[in-house]
Amino acid sequence: MSFAATRVQNPYALSAEARALLAERIESAVARAPALASVTLTLPAELDLAAAVMRARRRDDRFFCFEQPDRDGFVLAGLGCAVALEARGAGRFREVATRARLMARRAFVDDPASDADRPASAGPVFVGGFAFADDGGGTPEWASLAPASLVLPEVSLAGHRGQARMTVSVVADGRQAPAALLERALARVAELEPASMPLIDPDPVQRTRVASAAPPLHYEQAVERAVERIRAGQLEKVVLAREVRAHAANAHDPGAVVGALRAAFPACFCWCVGTPELAFVGASPELLVRRDGARAQTVALAGTTRRSADPAVDDHLGEQLLRSVKDREEQAIVARRIMRTLEPVSVWVTAADEPVLVKVQNVQHLATPIRAQLADPLPAVELAGMLLPTPAVGGEPREAALPLIPALEGLDRGWYAGAVGWTDLGEDGEFCVALRCALLRGRHAHLYAGCGIVRDSVPAEELAESEVKFEAMLPLLS
Repeated sequence: MSFAATRVQNPYALSAEARALLAERIESAVARAPALASVTLTLPAELDLAAAVMRARRRDDRFFCFEQPDRDGFVLAGLGCAVALEARGAGRFREVATRARLMARRAFVDDPASDADRPASAGPVFVGGFAFADDGGGTPEWASLAPASLVLPEVSLAGHRGQARMTVSVVADGRQAPAALLERALARVAELEPASMPLIDPDPVQRTRVASAAPPLHYEQAVERAVERIRAGQLEKVVLAREVRAHAANAHDPGAVVGALRAAFPACFCWCVGTPELAFVGASPELLVRRDGARAQTVALAGTTRRSADPAVDDHLGEQLLRSVKDREEQAIVARRIMRTLEPVSVWVTAADEPVLVKVQNVQHLATPIRAQLADPLPAVELAGMLLPTPAVGGEPREAALPLIPALEGLDRGWYAGAVGWTDLGEDGEFCVALRCALLRGRHAHLYAGCGIVRDSVPAEELAESEVKFEAMLPLLS
C-alpha cells in the first residue's frame, strides 16, 4: 500500500461535492455582485477550532475567537476577511447592522433549517465588536480597530454541544472572475490543519516590566472627586478605570494567552480580536446581550469581592457581598437601567427577584439575569448599541457619567468596556462586555480594569479592587 493511500484526510479539506457547490454559488454571486456565497460542512467535534485559526493565520490577517467552554463547549473562530463593516459616531451600531442586513439579502448560502443540529453560530457570521465610546480608540495603539468593526471571515469554525461546522465565505464585488474567487477560497482552507494552542513560557529568561500608566494616587484622587460629585447629587454612579502596561522581552503570543484564559476562566467569554498590528484579548464574565429570534437575554453584573482557596472563607466572602449595602446599591442601579432600556422595545421584561453570585477564578460578582420578549425582532447589534454602555461600565445617569469618565480617568479606553461578539445573517447573535482584557502589540501589553464608584466608595478600597481585577490577566503576561 502506498504512502498516499494511507494518509489521513485533513478534516478541514472540502469534499468534491462541497467544492462544486461553492463554485456554483460563487457563479451566482458574481452575476448579482455585490453578493455573498458560502458553503457549510460538518467537522469532527474533537477539533480545537480556535487553535486551528491561530496556527493558520497569516501576518497580514484579521482573526477572531470567542469561547465559553463551560457553556457546552461553545466556540466560534474566524480566519481572514471576506468583507469588513466599519463605522464611527453615534449611529455606528445601526450603520453596521444595516450593511450586514443588505449583504444577507444577496446571499447564496445553506438553509439553516436543513441542519437542525448545527451550532447557533454556524454559517456566515460577522465577528468583532465596538469601542466603549462612539469615536473611541483615537490613540495610536487602537488605530487598527475602528469604533465599530464587524468582519465576515473567509473561514469561520463553530462548535457547540458536540457539533462542529466550518463555513467558507466569498464576497463577490464584480471585479474578480469566479475561478479566481474559488481559487482564493480553496487556498485559504488548505492552510487549516488540526492544531493545539501554544503554551505560555513558564520561565522567561527576562522578566516583564509592569507599571501603571498613571500613579495609583491619581486613581484614588479620581475616585475621591467622583464621590464628591455623587454626594452633591450630580449622579448616582460612575465607573472609573485604570491602565497597567506590561513590557516583555519578546512579543506576546495571543494564542498562548487565549489558551491560558480559557483554561483558567472556562465560565467566562474568552475572546481574541486580531488585526495585523494587534490582538485584543480577554475573559469577561458579563453578557451584554444574546438574541435568538424574539428572545433577548442579558445580565446586570456589578459588585465585586475576591475569592479564597478555603471554601469556608470563600462562602463567607460571597455572603458578605450579598449583604453589602454599597454593592447591592451598585448592582440595583445596573439592573434598573437595563430593564428601562429594554421595556420600550419589548412585550415583557423580567428579572430575578434577588441577585446571585457569579464566581470566576479570582473574583466573585453580584449578578441579576434579565430576559425579554421583543416586540419587534431588533438586530442583536442594535440591541447591543441600546445597552452599551451599561451602568456596570459607564454610570448612571448616563448623560452625567459619560463626560466625566475621560476627564477623571485620563486614558483612552478604546475597546475596553465596549462589546465583543458575533451576529449572523438572521441578525441573531451575542456580545459580551469587554472586561478583564488586554491589548497586545508586540512586546507591549495594555491592561484595563475598572470599578463602580457610588456614594459610599472608599478610594483605597476601589484601588485594591482594581488590583484584584488585574490578577485575571497580569500573571499571564508577566
